Amino acid sequence: MDTKSEYKGNNANGNNKNENPKPPKGGSNLTWVYWILLIFLIVFPFFTNTIGASKEIAWSKFEDDLLAKNAIEKIVVINKEVAQIYIKKSVLDDSEFKNDNDGLFSSNSGPQYYITIGSVESFENKLQRAQEDAGISEKIDVRYENRTDIVTILSWLLPLAFFIFIWVFMFRRIGGGKGGSSMFNFGKSTPKLTEIGTKSKVTFNDIAGLKEAKTEVMEVVDFLKNPEDYTRLGAKIPKGVLLVGPPGTGKTLMAKAVAGEAQVPFFSMSGSEFVEMFVGVGASRVRDLFKKAKAKAPSIIFIDEIDAVGRSRGKINAFQANDERESTLNQLLTELDGFGDNTGVIVLAATNRPDVLDKALLRPGRFDRHIYLELPNQTERAEIFKVHIRSLKLSKNVDIEVLAKLSPGFSGADIANICNEAALIAARQKKDEVEQEDFMAARDRVIVGMERKSKIISPEEKEIVAYHEAGHAVASWHLKHVDSLVKVSIIPRGKSLGAAWYLPEERQIVTKSQFIDQMCASLGGRAAEEIIFNEISSGALDDLEKVTKQAYTMVSYYGLDEEIGPISFYDSTGENERLLGKPYSEEMAKKIDHEVHNLIMSAYERTKKLLIAHKKELENLAQLLLKKEVVDINDLEELLGKRGEKILSKETEKPSKPNLLINYFNILNNK
Repeated sequence: MDTKSEYKGNNANGNNKNENPKPPKGGSNLTWVYWILLIFLIVFPFFTNTIGASKEIAWSKFEDDLLAKNAIEKIVVINKEVAQIYIKKSVLDDSEFKNDNDGLFSSNSGPQYYITIGSVESFENKLQRAQEDAGISEKIDVRYENRTDIVTILSWLLPLAFFIFIWVFMFRRIGGGKGGSSMFNFGKSTPKLTEIGTKSKVTFNDIAGLKEAKTEVMEVVDFLKNPEDYTRLGAKIPKGVLLVGPPGTGKTLMAKAVAGEAQVPFFSMSGSEFVEMFVGVGASRVRDLFKKAKAKAPSIIFIDEIDAVGRSRGKINAFQANDERESTLNQLLTELDGFGDNTGVIVLAATNRPDVLDKALLRPGRFDRHIYLELPNQTERAEIFKVHIRSLKLSKNVDIEVLAKLSPGFSGADIANICNEAALIAARQKKDEVEQEDFMAARDRVIVGMERKSKIISPEEKEIVAYHEAGHAVASWHLKHVDSLVKVSIIPRGKSLGAAWYLPEERQIVTKSQFIDQMCASLGGRAAEEIIFNEISSGALDDLEKVTKQAYTMVSYYGLDEEIGPISFYDSTGENERLLGKPYSEEMAKKIDHEVHNLIMSAYERTKKLLIAHKKELENLAQLLLKKEVVDINDLEELLGKRGEKILSKETEKPSKPNLLINYFNILNNK
């Protein structure tokens, strides 16, 4: 779709239900139990460890203060490492000992002090000498005990428990967490199952256009509902149906409708869900998916974006010792049509890259039917608009036929986006209804981007942009095969500093003269800059890119060049993408480059001659753009005269439509 021409500068874009989420039911929160257990493990040793309630002292204090005053009642040696000292109750009230035993965990029953000893023999000898030096005749009671300390136990038990907890936590995360699935279930498939009788929000009534494709898909549903009508004549139900089409044409939407209409179990998965980091998981999930589907046969399996696992097997994968995608594809091929029976299961798949799929996957017997979903034509676009405006509050001035005419090349997703943007624009302006100009503004925003009137442009740059867009307009106005020009603007939108809107005709083929006229129109901006300012700028980047690609397509794909001749290097199979070199010789490459250069330069010289002949019109239109910023079709006709061709698309049948189109563009511009 080409509905605009942009000038790029140096820096070259339903109804919501407000429901509160309900908390999940079931299960219990055991976090508080874990916290209590942790606090208990931390505090418990302080109450059970008698050493924690006593004070460690040096041998000098033991000898000078305790032995000298005959204050020791007994000594208990624990595990031949620590000597616990118990003070006589008669001296505990002394200020010296009372100050040492005012701690939080201190106790009168002792021990009040302790000493770390090196060995039992050395401690006994030192104690005996100290008693003799102090002149104590009564021997101190010394006992020996072996104890198992709770701190010692926890020192090796807690790290072990911590690692066990981490191990179990990782297993639960890998296995699906609170879902209850084990980590050893990673080889199981997790398809979304739509059971019999489940009412889908999407039906075939929600699919507008695509009549032929919808008929074929509905026939598959009828196969499952009434198989005897087909099998009585010896026919077999197709095993696979492949939906192919550009993005946004409704492949997944059609699968959702099948899920609601089929009235058989419907398993849906994405192609990327088969592939994991573990080797063999993809093949295992394919086996498990078909096993579940066969258990509920007749049933349907839908694989969205099948190109994620169905890519062609070739030399590019030869250097990989074990390709997970290839093993997954091999298992899928076997399940579709292998040695085993696969009766009663229909596989529905969708992709927008059929060129990369393996040939073995596309053959009859696996995917028997290939349904192509193309971009909708004008009639189908009108039907799609009617579907998406059901939930909108529309004004009476909304004309669906005009909207369909002004959206050539739009997919169903594009139309849905326009309808939603129109509703947002109307809501932003505090309107009670969505009007026609809201749809027009939404269309412009989707194509070019939102207006950025606050973007500061210098007067010199603004003048260049005006002449650039005027060059596009004048060139396209006087070229026979260029699409109808509708509006020109120098208001910045998105990344562009100006734009020209065209109304393309929906052609199935394009002639060489049409190609050349389109190239001339695209080069009109750069030619106008050179004619008026005798200097060129970087603003024609988008135009030059488009023209260069178009010229190479004409020469190397369509065979429209006389020197190269009717030769095409286009590769519909995608095999050339795997090659390191080009599918032609260096000599041919030089010829192609030479002919492309000549083609572009001849188009550029032709455009310059055309603009020089209409230089007065070019200057008048540029000055009008500087004054109004937006020039509509009425102003263009007043300045440039009537075009030789129809201003609007040839699809127009009713004579009143052209006036409606012009009026709606006037409304949009006045807004």
